[in-house]
Amino acid sequence: MEEFKKASATPLSRRTVLGAGLFGAAMIASPFVRRASADENVLYVNTWGGDWEASVKKFLFDPFTADTGIEIRTVSPISFAKLAAQKTTGVYEFDVTTLGVADVARANAAGLLADFEGYVDEAKLWKGAVYQNGLSTHGFATQLAYIKTKYPDGLNSWADFFNVEKFPGNRSLQRHAARVLAIALLADGVPADQLFPYDLDRAFASLDKIKPDVRVWWTAGPQARQILTDGEVDMAGLWDSDAAGAKKASAEPIEIVWDQAIVDQACWIVAKDSPRAENGFKLVNHIGQNAEGLAKFCIADQNGPMNPKSFDFIPEDVAKTMPTYPDHLARAVMLDGGKLTPQLEELTSRFESWVGL
Repeated sequence: MEEFKKASATPLSRRTVLGAGLFGAAMIASPFVRRASADENVLYVNTWGGDWEASVKKFLFDPFTADTGIEIRTVSPISFAKLAAQKTTGVYEFDVTTLGVADVARANAAGLLADFEGYVDEAKLWKGAVYQNGLSTHGFATQLAYIKTKYPDGLNSWADFFNVEKFPGNRSLQRHAARVLAIALLADGVPADQLFPYDLDRAFASLDKIKPDVRVWWTAGPQARQILTDGEVDMAGLWDSDAAGAKKASAEPIEIVWDQAIVDQACWIVAKDSPRAENGFKLVNHIGQNAEGLAKFCIADQNGPMNPKSFDFIPEDVAKTMPTYPDHLARAVMLDGGKLTPQLEELTSRFESWVGL
């Protein structure tokens, strides 16, 4: 394991942060709350639990423990609210977690993330690996999928998804403002290179056109997969792994569209002021240099690696199903959390109010 420029994680200055309620997130009940001790040879990591945790443990956490002797204990599910709360209370339930780019941007702006400078050597990583004090390791896409027998002529874009006259039927989208507003603007004809920051009035005017036809605003991937598989909806914007799962499980043929897929990146971060920040950065660096482990994790969890070297360990036929496969990525739209940072509070609260109307 590489030596860090700093021998230990010195206490980081506290800054005034926005409370968890400001982000519209409710605190999730925890099975325990503990005060971390800096001298423990352990690391507490916030995970999604379930199959995701099993995959990340096998291919990323266990090799790290074998190399460093640092035990990883997990806490789930992932919660932005907890990340914000523990910074203000000083009670750390976890030291490391993973967030999408929009949440990384708002967490970084609020002073919730430990500074990567001096702890992570970007020269040893791939281009774009470090994103606002997060290590971007894998990507997942929100893409259009539809039941082929309902629309034999096919849908090709988000504009088709929003065209309720030409393509009538029940729809579903994720209840996630940053991703859905991107879809709404693309559907309204905004070029991908002019998407960020969002024109919020235009985005919501676009969403107004399909609101009566959105049967389900899904909040979990398996939910989106099931309603498309069961035919409860005729088309959906859902994560690529769930689109693939629906296609495999459905009695009806399901088509998946890669054009204009909205790609979000999962970034590993270390919590600001964590007493075990040094161990956290050891994990971040280990993951960043374990191209083969990342490849195996992405295969198991149906993500796409951001580390180009990981594709050396992925069979070509499998790589072609991944959202970060070069051909797919060239046709996709990458979320830019940095450019959205000034809008995040407004777009999130406005979207939640709009959905609830």
